[in-house]
Amino acid sequence: MSKNPFNWSYLFLISLISAMGGLLFGYDWVVIGGAKPFYEPFFGISGNAAAQGWAMSCALSGCLAGALLSGWLSDRFGRKYLLILSAAIFIAASFGTGSSGSLTSFVIFRILGGIGIGLASNLSPMYIAEVTPAGIRGGFVSINQLTIVIGILAAQIINWRIAEPVPAGTSIDTILNSWNGQTGWRWMFYACAVPAIIFFISMWFVPESPRWLAKDHANHQKARRILTRIGGSSHADKELKGIEETLTGNSARADFGALRQPGIRKLLALGIVIAVFQQWCGINVIFNYAQEIFAGAGYSVSDTLFNIVITGSVNLIFTFIGMFTVDRLGRKSLMLLGAGGLAGIFACVGVMFFIHMQGMPLLIMMVAAIACYAMSLAPVTWVVLSEIFPNRVRGTALSVATFSLWAACFVLTYTFPLLNKGLNASGTFWLYGLICVAGFWFILKKLPETKGKSLEEIEHELV
Repeated sequence: MSKNPFNWSYLFLISLISAMGGLLFGYDWVVIGGAKPFYEPFFGISGNAAAQGWAMSCALSGCLAGALLSGWLSDRFGRKYLLILSAAIFIAASFGTGSSGSLTSFVIFRILGGIGIGLASNLSPMYIAEVTPAGIRGGFVSINQLTIVIGILAAQIINWRIAEPVPAGTSIDTILNSWNGQTGWRWMFYACAVPAIIFFISMWFVPESPRWLAKDHANHQKARRILTRIGGSSHADKELKGIEETLTGNSARADFGALRQPGIRKLLALGIVIAVFQQWCGINVIFNYAQEIFAGAGYSVSDTLFNIVITGSVNLIFTFIGMFTVDRLGRKSLMLLGAGGLAGIFACVGVMFFIHMQGMPLLIMMVAAIACYAMSLAPVTWVVLSEIFPNRVRGTALSVATFSLWAACFVLTYTFPLLNKGLNASGTFWLYGLICVAGFWFILKKLPETKGKSLEEIEHELV
């Protein structure tokens, strides 16, 4: 640290601003769960499992498009301006969704918001990984997961505070004609515009990624100035030398064809499996379908909204634990902990639903699942994905992995109502538990440890 006096305040500031994409991702992704009991009667889709699944999952089609385009666009136009574009999209989607008068309009703006999520979920962790030194990269990239969790918790608290109390047994017609059913759910979406505007303005003051700039020799001096401001001249010289070595003989502007190279193809397969597993482990159904899960546990709508705040608070606390351990315990150890822990917890949850256990015991197990996920699979997946791909194809490769993540999330979100109906809650959670067992085995056998290594060192070892 004495040889490289890093500008910690500057590094933290630009990482935090870029990670606001994660906050908007978290808020926009989860806000729909609290609005669900109220917009469904408004649009007349209560009791229609297929329509409910589409309304909940339609944003994921936008996520897929945003994630896939983000790598190709960011490798050509830079990380910074794509993040600014995502902020503008979040602003438009917030106002558009909240003012929707029909299900069609609602779906269109949810898809638009999904494009913003797809861009931000890919670019925010990638940008942070490209500006931070090796020894602290895991913790700094985890700032993105922290802001996602803060966005999730903010959405949960805002939903809880906006919604007027709904007594147990309230009819659909009563909800439809209430303030919640006509206006309240709209303000849940409008609230997202506030952080989106802050993010849009702040990103103009953040520098471009030095690793992206270094791909073009004409921008080497710009890259050097940014790296020098981060860690001094010696840090800049070392980083630029490593970047240049990884780019020698390769196109500075990679396309999807470069992903077919044997070494990169192997890493891409690893990234896709890790990304898909983070979703198919099943934890997101607790956030997106909290109403159904907690109703099955005997809770009313108002109690459910409060329980969601509890789970969101636990999510935030244990994300801090993940941030402080990812550079100490390593990526692989934490991912094994998450996969194994969730397998055991979901086995117990399945038993509880099977024997019709309700109330506090089930809530405790849900909280335990979120705690386990928050300190392991949630942050570490994004750290690993931002590290394992070579400099020249990082944007494109990460966009494919992120696309796979959102495709898996679409399948998870759309199929939960169908699985819940066909297998009941017990069978559904047992299925997620089996997926966690498979994920544990894959991580144990295939995932390399990357802690403490520069992005260029990782590239030399893996490619």
